[in-house]
Amino acid sequence: MKKFYSFNRALGISLVFLIFFNSAKAQTYAENGMVVSDNVIASQVGVDILKKGGNAVDAAIATAFALEVTHPEAGNIGGGGFMVFLNSAGDVTTFDFREKAPLAASPTMFLDENGKIKDNSNHKGLLAVGVPGTVAGLYLAHQKYGKLPWADLVKPSVELAKKGFTMSWGLYNAAVSVSDRDPSEDIMKDYFHGENGEIVKPGETWKQPALAKTLKLIQKHGRDGFYKGEVAQEIEDYMKANGGIITKEDLEKYEAVEREPLKGSFNGYDIYSMPPPSSGGVALIEMMNLMEEANISEIEFNSTAYVHLVAEAMRRGFADRAEFLGDPDFNLDMPLDKLLSKDFAKKRFENINMKKASISDPAQYGHPYDGTNTTHFSVVDKDGNAISMTYTLENSYGVKMGSSKLGFIFNNEMGDFNPVPGETTTTGQIGSNPNLVAPEKRMLSSMTPTIVTKDGKPYLVIGSPGGRTIINTVFQTVLNVLAYDMRIDRAIEAMKIHHQWLPDRLLYEQNLLSPDTRDTLEKMGHTLIPTTNIGVLMGITYDASKKLYTGASDSSSEDGGVRAY
Repeated sequence: MKKFYSFNRALGISLVFLIFFNSAKAQTYAENGMVVSDNVIASQVGVDILKKGGNAVDAAIATAFALEVTHPEAGNIGGGGFMVFLNSAGDVTTFDFREKAPLAASPTMFLDENGKIKDNSNHKGLLAVGVPGTVAGLYLAHQKYGKLPWADLVKPSVELAKKGFTMSWGLYNAAVSVSDRDPSEDIMKDYFHGENGEIVKPGETWKQPALAKTLKLIQKHGRDGFYKGEVAQEIEDYMKANGGIITKEDLEKYEAVEREPLKGSFNGYDIYSMPPPSSGGVALIEMMNLMEEANISEIEFNSTAYVHLVAEAMRRGFADRAEFLGDPDFNLDMPLDKLLSKDFAKKRFENINMKKASISDPAQYGHPYDGTNTTHFSVVDKDGNAISMTYTLENSYGVKMGSSKLGFIFNNEMGDFNPVPGETTTTGQIGSNPNLVAPEKRMLSSMTPTIVTKDGKPYLVIGSPGGRTIINTVFQTVLNVLAYDMRIDRAIEAMKIHHQWLPDRLLYEQNLLSPDTRDTLEKMGHTLIPTTNIGVLMGITYDASKKLYTGASDSSSEDGGVRAY
């Protein structure tokens, strides 16, 4: 990693200019603002907006649109997500722009005559596409809290798509892999191709003229540039021609929602995260309450006791997720106050056996305990406003389908609904009522954009992609910073585990957990499964005494990086 620092303290100006080469094992510092995302070009777009006088909301919007261009596997206008916003006065709000089921959807839409999932239709094909929410969410956030004109925030992404940017090795490797897949997935056949008909090579310029046109309409017409007019018409036409059910009516009716955040606490810190239909905030706060009850800082990091306790907390959080959580507009009786309470955590903790793994029983959910693709970025500005935003297409490159006239890829988020009513299995399929498919319902999500504050000021801004692993990745990173006082880069890179109740197995990052610990955990009843990497974290911490931001991006993100000023 190379850094260049330039401080002009006589003028009271502090600038940090960075050339960030694929390493997140060192921190980056700034006094005036910072953007940490999965693509360094998009991070720079966000910082440029901050330099022009924009606030954190403006920078987040510009970064999000830029990621559509530069990080197409997850950056999107064809998907949806969540944003947590902390303003300089210490007030927190959230924006829910999760995708919705189309009006023609039904609880059994993915099943054959025998009640079985047909042809993986909840993940593959246009029936798997939810009504996109990203443009509506970004527009609503701008209307409520943005500072610069909307057109100025979308303009950089229009220029990036029109004029192109240099193809990186990371994106090129993904392009080769995706282009070799099923040629019936139309948009992907030539998605990464240049004018010569070949995949654009590293060092060459990749242009996306169709996407530039779509973004130009959004720049000019705001929300209506996507949900009405020629874009909406082309989406409907494409769906009808290829077996989808989304219509212009679905698009016109879609609305993003501003919601109250969930709030928890841990050892004097306040934790703010997303409410349902994200399950991340509920599970995160529930698990942090368990760690506070356990006095986790007294347990050595990475020890057998640590891994066992964290895994047992995860097991309980995910059992409650499966049983209780879904779209709050369809589930009015979710026991959120109970799940978030310290008393509930105390009762849960009393039934953790520190010498033996619990059993995940699909017939009983969490009751015995009573008595991969998404992208995230974090933004802060000079006034102390902060954004934690996670948005997604579900799988990498979503459903891998889309109109070549529009230039963007659709999500396959309908796969996040429970596909078979009433059927919960040991393999991890959930069939509980709160997350069954219904028209205009938002599917349950694991996205966990989170802001931790201290005395009303941002202390940690964090989030990650990774499907259901998101919750646990964010949980462990928050725990690393708050309980073990790790600096942000080390907290991000530290060993992670994952347990999601069902299937009953404990994933761990190989080579980061000692053989002796693994052996002991197996004797305690855990089934251990090695994996290469869990999560791709993007985080920022703030030192109020020094008035200094510190940021880091996960080293597993090939094109990710920090931009600061």
